Amino acid sequence: MASYISVPRDLTKVKSKVALNLTKRQIICFTIGAAIGVPVFFLMKKFTGVSTASMGMIMVMLPMFFFGMYERNGQPLEVILYHFIQATFIRPKRRVYQTRNYYEMLHRQAAAEREIEKILQKYKKGRLGC
Repeated sequence: MASYISVPRDLTKVKSKVALNLTKRQIICFTIGAAIGVPVFFLMKKFTGVSTASMGMIMVMLPMFFFGMYERNGQPLEVILYHFIQATFIRPKRRVYQTRNYYEMLHRQAAAEREIEKILQKYKKGRLGC
């Protein structure tokens, strides 16, 4: 019986694994999460029980886990959050659709040319009449 291995057609989506089948980004995020979570565990363990301290550690480490693991449409979590914040809070809610009315632009240009022609004719009459 032959076994088949699926090979992705788009090789740009393949991530290079560094160690323990994790990418460099995941290792960095997990290390930062552990550097924050382990001290929180030991500090909370002094004042609360072990189970409460472990839950606190999980809650502190969870955002870094999401930053390391979550990816949607090829974009990591911070890019998705950036776009969400831009669309929700920074950019205006209502964007007015504006078009250029070329007929109006031509009309204004023709009016300006007529006005220039009138000014030139007055100038020429004044010079010739002197």
